[in-house]
Amino acid sequence: MPGRRIAIVEDDNAISLLLRYNLEMAGYTVESFENGAVAQDHVLDDPPDLLLLDWVLPDRSGLELLREVRRRAHTRALPVVMVTARSDRSDSERALDHGVDAYFTKPFSVAAVLKAIESLLKPAAQPAR
Repeated sequence: MPGRRIAIVEDDNAISLLLRYNLEMAGYTVESFENGAVAQDHVLDDPPDLLLLDWVLPDRSGLELLREVRRRAHTRALPVVMVTARSDRSDSERALDHGVDAYFTKPFSVAAVLKAIESLLKPAAQPAR
C-alpha cells in the first residue's frame, strides 16, 4: 500500500530503524518518534494511517498515548499495533482492552508485524452492486 503513512513510537533506536527500514521497503512513508509527548502532538494534529507503538517509553507509557488517541473522535478508529517487551498475558489483554489492534512481544517477527499492518490497512470490501 504505497504512500500510506505509519508513525513509529519507539525509544530503542535499533528497533525503530529495523521497523522503519522494513516498512519503507514495503512502500510505506514512515515517521519516527522517541517519546510519547512529541508523538502525541503529531499523531493528534495530523493522524497517520497506522500507529506502531511501544508500551515502555521514557516520558509516559504507550498505553497512556493509546488512551488519548482513542479518546479523540478523529483518531478513535486509528489502527494501532503495539510492539513491546511486556510479555505477560495480562499485559497483552490489558492492551487489547484499551484498543490495540495487534500486539507483538520483543523479540518479534518483522514479517508477522508487516502482515498485521497490511491486514489492518486493507481497504474495506466494496459492497456488491
